[in-house]
Amino acid sequence: MASSAIVIGAGLSGLSAAISLAKEGYAVTLVERHDQTGGRARVFEAGGFRFDMGPSWYWMPEVAADFFQQHGRSIDDYMTLKRLDPSYQVIFGKGEQVSLPSSFAALQAVFEGIETGAGSRLARFMEEAEYKYKTAMSAYVRKPGLHVHELCNGEVMRSFLRMDMLQSFSHHARKFFKDERLLKIIEFPVLFLGATPERIPAMYSMMNYADMKLGTWYPEGGMHMLVNAFTRLAIESGVEIMLNTTVEGMDVERNRVKRVRTNKGVLTANVIVSGADYHHTDHELLPSGKANYSAHYWEKRVMAPSCLIYYIGVSKKIARLQHHNLFFEDDFRQHAEAIYNSPEWPQQPLFYLCCPSKTDDTVAPPGMENLFFLIPTAPGLLDTPDIRNHYLQFVLRKTEEFCGEKIGEQIVYSRSYACTDFIADYSAFKGNAYGLANTLGQTAFLKPSIRHKSVTNLFFTGQLTVPGPGVPPAIISGQVVAEYISKQKVSRYESVI
Repeated sequence: MASSAIVIGAGLSGLSAAISLAKEGYAVTLVERHDQTGGRARVFEAGGFRFDMGPSWYWMPEVAADFFQQHGRSIDDYMTLKRLDPSYQVIFGKGEQVSLPSSFAALQAVFEGIETGAGSRLARFMEEAEYKYKTAMSAYVRKPGLHVHELCNGEVMRSFLRMDMLQSFSHHARKFFKDERLLKIIEFPVLFLGATPERIPAMYSMMNYADMKLGTWYPEGGMHMLVNAFTRLAIESGVEIMLNTTVEGMDVERNRVKRVRTNKGVLTANVIVSGADYHHTDHELLPSGKANYSAHYWEKRVMAPSCLIYYIGVSKKIARLQHHNLFFEDDFRQHAEAIYNSPEWPQQPLFYLCCPSKTDDTVAPPGMENLFFLIPTAPGLLDTPDIRNHYLQFVLRKTEEFCGEKIGEQIVYSRSYACTDFIADYSAFKGNAYGLANTLGQTAFLKPSIRHKSVTNLFFTGQLTVPGPGVPPAIISGQVVAEYISKQKVSRYESVI
């Protein structure tokens, strides 16, 4: 009898797991509650605009490329990548901005122009970041996170001190740079990891290597082109994809999931992989008493931020914007306090603005711009129409001040998305957008496990387990759980009867 698998959720981790299991000989059914694949990387069209709903940064392109290569394909046959130059711009107070070129030599010159000696110090900083990145990718990131023994091997032990796990990112950065503008640039990649730079391990300077050396890329047509590529590969691999299919619960007998109940009927399989929100699976889909982790455990987790997003179409071109724009005019410490220490709506938030129509003519009508605003917020905040309107006016005002032209009166399409939408669309625990905070106490085997401790054929993938949030980690997460299942299948998952 052929082995079978049900994967719940067609986000990138679910797609990755489904494709990987199919390669191992499983008959895979991938169920998705929405009318398209992608999960948080879905897309919608309105008023002639096409908006990517979630991820907008494309870093670490080798992760997806290697995935396709492992399946005998070239990702270049599925989508086209363009490296952005400049990678992005950072806007400081009083209209000052810094553009970060894609060339590292040119970037060193930018740093040197801001702080004497910073160009050469950036090279030394990046040497350390490169070591951390390459070591993490080879020795840490692809571990299933089931036991501390996974880290007890020669490469991990030899690298421990150089990985800077016990030093804070903030302290590490300040050994190289003094100018606050440079520190904001260097600290930017960790802002969505779920803690302040003072609490994030210096190990995560590897993200600066991903940013400044590997580059910022854009899939022509939009981020959803990556989802389309994975969806095509899933279909080519024999995965059955069931859209508009909501999982309503699981029946557990003799410590196995026997049935997956959906709005379209009952499904059965040898193996179940949930790429849905981990907490939702634990406490809503499983029967009472079968959760992998208690409600108390989940309440004690430190979450990465949620966010308030605006999808805006404007009927004009805006000269000063680039594809990626970071508005760092105000003090991040007060914004961080409102996210991590005293959860509340921030008074003067930093924000991010993506304008993909600077690169891609297909995402907006001719002569118009496609704008994606994002404000990081604490998870679990109550959002109301008045709050959403208040912050829309805030980001529009700041953008208008920088650009020197009116934008608000040119808006022809507007939609917002926040905590309550993450809960409604993804059953996201506390409306989180980025999973668990990447603190040392929630890393590797200290994250929620990829396997259920008592339901022996239930496994998990996605941003709340290893390796963590983000597009490349989601792809890796699916691979990790599929590889683990494949290695265990002979002795544990022979029959669904």
